[in-house]
Amino acid sequence: MKTLGLIGGASWESTLDYYRLLNQGVRARLGGLHSCRMVLSSIEFADFAALMRAGEWDALGARLADEARLLERAGAEAIVLCTNTMHKRAADIVAAVGVPFLDIREVCGAALYAAGARRPLLLGTKYTMADPFFRDALKARFGLDASVPGEAEQALVDRVIFDELCNGIVSPASREAYQRVIAASPGADGVIFGCTEIGMLLDADACGKPVFDNLRLHVAAALDFALGTQ
Repeated sequence: MKTLGLIGGASWESTLDYYRLLNQGVRARLGGLHSCRMVLSSIEFADFAALMRAGEWDALGARLADEARLLERAGAEAIVLCTNTMHKRAADIVAAVGVPFLDIREVCGAALYAAGARRPLLLGTKYTMADPFFRDALKARFGLDASVPGEAEQALVDRVIFDELCNGIVSPASREAYQRVIAASPGADGVIFGCTEIGMLLDADACGKPVFDNLRLHVAAALDFALGTQ
């Protein structure tokens, strides 16, 4: 089994899911007392959130590169960045280490393409929705035309992520608000959970469309790498 290196803490609520699902996945595949080999660097999320708000993406990328190098020195054989938004600076991680980087956009795009979804709705933080870094990657690699909600809906989705989900708050009212956002995009043929916390609030039954939960897709890809089944 290869050792995974996780950059977590953004937020730690969803990093818990990464840890749990990776270990459950290894046990499901290997049985017995098997568990996942990993090293975790959990960032101080408030510092990184401040950099995002200030638009200091170069500084944020440098910090991510430092985290990745730390994990590589600790024995990581692949880097797993446990957040969608910070994939905006994925290139900084790739340039910093000599081990593979498991890009969540690649994993998401492959799942969408395999399922025949070509016009998915992307939900995430305002940075993930408003900035083209995620949608452009899906378009360039897989020819997908992802859409995002309008500005008011983006603000709502973002507020729920940072003010509620990242603090462990799951509100029925916010679930209904997200459902309305999804219903307002009738042309979408799938919904991307482009934030690792959205799965705390919604599931496939709540969406009325095929769901592509990036956290779970990322975990599955990491398990394939760790267990040599890619």
